[in-house]
Amino acid sequence: MEGKGDSLGILRYIRKLGRMGVGTMLLAVCLSLSSMTSVRAATAEPDIQAEAAILIDADTGRVLWSKNGEERHYPASMTKMMTCLLGIQLLPPDAKITISQAAASTEDLPLHIARGDVLTSEELMRGMMMVSDNGAAVAIAEHIDGSAAVFAERMNEKAQELGMVNTHFANPNGLTDPNHYSTPHDMARLAQYAMKNPVFRDFVRQKERRVTWIAPAGKTLLAENTNELLGHYEGITGIKTGWTSAAGGCLAASAERQGVHLIAVLMKAPSEDARFPEMRAILDYGFANVTLAKGPTAKEASRHVWVKGGTQARTVVRPATDIEYPLLPGEEASHVKVNYDVPKVIDAPLTAGTKVGSAILTYDGEEIGRVDMVAEAVPEGFSIGSWLVGLFEGPLSWF
Repeated sequence: MEGKGDSLGILRYIRKLGRMGVGTMLLAVCLSLSSMTSVRAATAEPDIQAEAAILIDADTGRVLWSKNGEERHYPASMTKMMTCLLGIQLLPPDAKITISQAAASTEDLPLHIARGDVLTSEELMRGMMMVSDNGAAVAIAEHIDGSAAVFAERMNEKAQELGMVNTHFANPNGLTDPNHYSTPHDMARLAQYAMKNPVFRDFVRQKERRVTWIAPAGKTLLAENTNELLGHYEGITGIKTGWTSAAGGCLAASAERQGVHLIAVLMKAPSEDARFPEMRAILDYGFANVTLAKGPTAKEASRHVWVKGGTQARTVVRPATDIEYPLLPGEEASHVKVNYDVPKVIDAPLTAGTKVGSAILTYDGEEIGRVDMVAEAVPEGFSIGSWLVGLFEGPLSWF
């Protein structure tokens, strides 16, 4: 039926051309062919050999394209996204980390760290993310929790918090282990969360950087990022490569163009080199097909919540920025609805920017993404109003 419809359309088009002058007819044909070519190029899905991959909108988490996106594979050094994120959250940047024998004897040390070396946590994490040093990940884990095994438990707790339901970490670096696995979708969830952290974003965007040791004094190393898309793909902003013989080629990438923010993950590409052109194809597909539609502004989306145990009884929660959402070809903005999932009562203290709920985006009733709703700061303390909120918390939550 599709072929018959195309044939009838072509016959009608030829009759129309017959009523034109020759010059006009040639121009119309050229423009039509050009239009048809661009449409086909824009809508063609990426043809990749990686066994599993996914593309999401970085702002809402909407899945824009997937190939076996929920399929489990070894994540290899993409694991270090979690190690780095926890390091940033738990360590001051000037924390002094001493390289242990266990870290120094770990397989694959492109930073050339040795037992007894001392680096700040920032220098070690930057180096780890750029050259994918496995021993650096062990050193960070040991510094935080005393051992890589205990740190892996922390990684799994964070994974559950982020909704990474098909992920289990056994180590901080991604070396092959039967109990160490993830999916493209889970890795994309991790990347989406991590890229909201400005320190993490700065770590993963740098193409090269000189890493400096505290001891031995004067020791430095020029680190070149293993992500070959940096500096070679328009709008690329990160994130992390991965490779083992068991995992194949892995890559988590992020890119921004004209307000469209994309995150893509591929796993088990046939080679280290193949992951980069295949990632280009995935990101190209996203930028060719996604358009942004404007939703409510941050002010329009703001909500009031009651506060107990604080210096005030109410505060405002709102998205960090105006809400925009991605649309795919053929979709219309009028089909998108925004609902709000925020608590009626929250506990002080609240730090500015703390996530307390979500704006839920649906298309024809089906959830397509979420945007964090964050609170204004409320110090812990006493006020009559906040005391009354605590006293009548149950009834208040009904409204």
